Amino acid sequence: MSRALPKYNKRRVAFIGGAAAVALSGTVIAGFALAGETTSSSKSAGTNARTLAGPGTISCPDVKSKLPAVPATAKAEVDRNLALLNTQIQEANKRLVDTVGQGGPNFVQNAILGPLKDKRVATVNRIATAIGRTAAKPQGLDALATCTLNANGNAAAATPSAAPTKQAGGNTGNTGNTGNTGNAGNAGNTNAAGTISCPDVKSKLPAVPASAKAEVDRNLALLNTQIQEANKRLASSVGQGGPNFVQNAILGPLKDKRVSTIDRIAISIGRTAAKPQGLNSLAACTLTK
Repeated sequence: MSRALPKYNKRRVAFIGGAAAVALSGTVIAGFALAGETTSSSKSAGTNARTLAGPGTISCPDVKSKLPAVPATAKAEVDRNLALLNTQIQEANKRLVDTVGQGGPNFVQNAILGPLKDKRVATVNRIATAIGRTAAKPQGLDALATCTLNANGNAAAATPSAAPTKQAGGNTGNTGNTGNTGNAGNAGNTNAAGTISCPDVKSKLPAVPASAKAEVDRNLALLNTQIQEANKRLASSVGQGGPNFVQNAILGPLKDKRVSTIDRIAISIGRTAAKPQGLNSLAACTLTK
């Protein structure tokens, strides 16, 4: 025959039961938190092949593993540029996150992957040049400059209806893109196309050695082609994007391409004569309405 519990016993049982419920709830909450937690994979030393971001991932070929033995005199410069390759991927992934839902189906290629490739070309060329000063210059590294976007990221970035991420003050995600800063003329592409103007490089060159003339002329012609392509892009994209579209999708990529081309001109001259300095100041172009 059961007896009624004294009042203090009832309170004790209630307390114990409540504590058990709290403990059980805590276990469930903790388990939920652990299940929902994502772990960031640590980068392997010297590997610049992958950096994870929100709406997809930009993947780039590893450069360090493709290098020959690096002379001691070039090691500091090579290491600095390998680190820069990693930084460039991180900045591109941040840009990818910050611009979800912007632009048309080619936005990711034109505003992120294209500029990233141009930056990588310039950086890889500096690595090859640094090694080539005291050893055989590695060839074919430019083939490692092109990066790709995985399927999930491509779908997220290319779909105009994708939910945009918060962007305080406009396109702040591109502040880390050092190649795209300091250019005038990013007022948007909402009216007449206008014209892109770039500083003349040929008139600023020293005497070009005969052995470098063919390569210099080829790259000077390429500079003209790049401006023509940028103006064509400007005309065909009227009304696209936001107020920073022209800067991010046209002027920025054009500057990066010109930096790479001008570097090649300086390097070709420098093989048999004094290498011209400061030509990269001629890379930035402007938009005139």
